[in-house]
Amino acid sequence: MIHSITIKINIILFVYYFRIVRIMLELFNDFIISKMCKLVISMMKILLLLLLFSCNSKQNIKSYIHDIEPVSISGNSNAVIEIPAGTHDKFEVSKTNGQIVQDIEQGLPRKIKYLGYPGNYGMIPKTLLPVEDGGDGDPLDVLVLGEPLEKGSIVDVRLIGVLSMLDDGEIDDKLIAVRVKNSLFSKINSFTDLENEYHGLTDILKIWFSNYKGSGEVIINGFGDEKLASEIFFKARKYYLDN
Repeated sequence: MIHSITIKINIILFVYYFRIVRIMLELFNDFIISKMCKLVISMMKILLLLLLFSCNSKQNIKSYIHDIEPVSISGNSNAVIEIPAGTHDKFEVSKTNGQIVQDIEQGLPRKIKYLGYPGNYGMIPKTLLPVEDGGDGDPLDVLVLGEPLEKGSIVDVRLIGVLSMLDDGEIDDKLIAVRVKNSLFSKINSFTDLENEYHGLTDILKIWFSNYKGSGEVIINGFGDEKLASEIFFKARKYYLDN
């Protein structure tokens, strides 16, 4: 009889302790889950702040023409990418609001009816060159050779040459550049390097710019070296500051 009662008491105690342990585990799990949820929420808040900061950084650029310095941290040039390499849609920085906008032709978004751009096409901020000095009254045009870059990117580039051309009878020269870092072309320091390392590339550029608007509309006058490119850059920089 006593033995039976003892067994029953032990069973009751076991069940009681089991319930206590289960409750403690549930409380412990709730505590851990609560902490994990708070940690996840904190991380999400941090990511949201970083995202907002990133968005605000782009929005703070009121004008790609006037709010970005033409000289980069490395002492080279900053280029604003308007059209990524290999694409056909024609974008440009508006002189009205300084933002990158789709070029419109006959009421429709303009597209290049040829092979995609042979490089990343863009402009150099805070530069201006009048027509009499070989410009078109706009910021300097630049073609950044290499891998496609995102539209709106601001990249540190090295000027290595000039493509001299006439567009509808008007001078419309293009600076040729390479990224200072993180590109297959970063080792190129001069126009001579470009010709020696990439045979036929300048021929490709001549063929492309001679034909992308249709036969006969663009006339190529030849190429200039990095010295001429530098002279054009500083002349355009001075003209911008003086005006």
